Amino acid sequence: MDRVTPTEDAIRTALSRVNDPEIHKPITELGMVKGVEISTDGSVDIGIYLTVAGCPMRNEITERVTKAVSDVPGVGAVRVALDVMDDEQRTELRKSLRGDAADPVIPFALPGSLTRVYAVASGKGGVGKSSVTVNLAVAMAAKGLSVGVLDADIYGHSIPRMMGTDAVPTQVEKMIMPPQSHGVKLISIAQFTTGNAPVVWRGPMLHRALQQFLADVFWGDLDVLLLDLPPGTGDVAISVAQLIPGAEILVVTTPQQAAAEVAERAGAIALQTRQRLVGVVENMSWLELPDGSRMEVFGSGGGAAVAERLTKAVGADVPLLGQVPLETKVREAGDAGVPIVLSDPESPAAVALSAIADKLSVRARGLAGMSLTINTRSA
Repeated sequence: MDRVTPTEDAIRTALSRVNDPEIHKPITELGMVKGVEISTDGSVDIGIYLTVAGCPMRNEITERVTKAVSDVPGVGAVRVALDVMDDEQRTELRKSLRGDAADPVIPFALPGSLTRVYAVASGKGGVGKSSVTVNLAVAMAAKGLSVGVLDADIYGHSIPRMMGTDAVPTQVEKMIMPPQSHGVKLISIAQFTTGNAPVVWRGPMLHRALQQFLADVFWGDLDVLLLDLPPGTGDVAISVAQLIPGAEILVVTTPQQAAAEVAERAGAIALQTRQRLVGVVENMSWLELPDGSRMEVFGSGGGAAVAERLTKAVGADVPLLGQVPLETKVREAGDAGVPIVLSDPESPAAVALSAIADKLSVRARGLAGMSLTINTRSA
């Protein structure tokens, strides 16, 4: 039987199905295919441009290209040669992805943005806000949503550890490509510091860092962006309200009444920032004992109390979205870098967190509960 001779069109068609691992667009659209050469024996040489010399995805790109081209009928050996884009090519890539605006814009602040942005807030530290954030993000990603997490807790950053990654972002000109873990894109100041060095910044620097994470990072088309805020109602919470006015606040508290009172203050900032309150999550609600009974380690009723008082304060329904039981597995999963919704999806805490993720995933965007800054007084 005569040997099928592969054509360059067939090879390029195969390459059009290869997505860049960071940008998630075909390498043919991104100008990453340098050239295709086909030998008479059916072997194929492919030249691929990397965005930067130290591209962390070089091996994955090589594997994807090799597999795609090998599947073309008649292809024998496949050899992939990597090169690096020059400055002009990188500029064209950045323009194709972000447009030709002189200054980066925050896509989530644009009127037509369809990304739901949830700012996860708490009054006090230690209530498990970051654990809730990563588990919600991973649960949503597992359902097929495109999800990003911004670690806005600049001083107390912990998201990379809990997501099990020490990968650093790739920079193309002024555009930052966020690493991924468990199907979630993430960015954190921890990816730009050495070791466990503390971040000692005043308010304006915090604002600028948050602005860069929102505007300079190429997030792509996200369904949901979660922001892990620092505790309280300080600079970062105010900056989020200024930079992404449409962000909705998700309050995390424990059942303890003292913690609930502080959490209420964190939620009530919505009255001043005119943001919507999406709901309350009560974490560490109870400890399930071997005999099936529950020990309320931190008391009870805090989440419901916060939801009720915030509902009255804002004049719109602020529901208690769920109660997450206290489990050592949640802490262990976070330390291991595999959130409990993945490592033990049948555990009570994982089931509760997944149910909350479901509620946040299906919510339609709307104006209910949002202050429209309309002056109803007559002149």
